[in-house]
Amino acid sequence: MLHVYTGNGKGKTTAAVGLAVRAYGAGLRVAFFQFLKNGSSSEIGVLRSLPGMIVEACECCDKFVFRMNDDEKAAVRARHDKELSAAIELVRSGKVDMLIMDELIGALNMKLIDEEKALLLNKLAKNCEIVLTGRDPDERFKTAADYISEINSVRHPYEKGISARKGIEY
Repeated sequence: MLHVYTGNGKGKTTAAVGLAVRAYGAGLRVAFFQFLKNGSSSEIGVLRSLPGMIVEACECCDKFVFRMNDDEKAAVRARHDKELSAAIELVRSGKVDMLIMDELIGALNMKLIDEEKALLLNKLAKNCEIVLTGRDPDERFKTAADYISEINSVRHPYEKGISARKGIEY
């Protein structure tokens, strides 16, 4: 089944992490891949501490994309494509029951991942629970999705000038 967590609100990654923990607790084999993020957010350490949980992040994503030069973007795209290939192989080989692709939609929208390969996830969802997060998903993901959860922002402290807080936003 294909799950899509989208919208402009806070909580898409948090929902995906919660589902990963639930699945892991039920004995499912889980892989959690992050795109556009370097793996330094608080939840990644917890996921990495779970025996058998596969966790990958893009260590070279150490700044926002709009601050990257062309060489940095090329390095990020290469890393993302490598992560995507590894994730697809995990599903094809039957080594995972759930694959979470956090911010894959954002990476796709910014052209920082192979589009054709990313769209293979729609077909692979017949054999595995696949979770995609990010704003503005491609219509082809929305059409293929079995679940779509939209998280909307009604109010956020950022609007008052409050910066992201460790343990809350990251």
